[in-house]
Amino acid sequence: MELTADNKLKKLIIVGDRMLIKLKKATDKTKSGLFLPPGVQEKERVQTGYVMKTGPGYPIPVPADDDEPWKERDEQIKYIPLQAKEGDLAMFLQKGAFEVMYEGEQYMIVPQASILMLEREEDIF
Repeated sequence: MELTADNKLKKLIIVGDRMLIKLKKATDKTKSGLFLPPGVQEKERVQTGYVMKTGPGYPIPVPADDDEPWKERDEQIKYIPLQAKEGDLAMFLQKGAFEVMYEGEQYMIVPQASILMLEREEDIF
């Protein structure tokens, strides 16, 4: 299978309550017009980026039905889904995020607990 821009993230499986986020291109100027050195935005406590992929969510424990111990169990894991969806703009705490490189691009793996705010293009209601 050849990797293209459309399918290169399809092979990735994000686990649990984590999200794969591509950092938003930061401006190199302040509002007053001063140019900032490259490392300044990377040290900010709050970062902004686009959600590329999400994990399934928080796993829910399967109730134990011991009324028929001989019966084979079908272990279906259920999840509480995450609020974030692919394409959302997320503001998150840098402290809880992990930087990863995949296919030559920089991404952040961020847990749901580190997300401060989401912006979604479609109507929520």
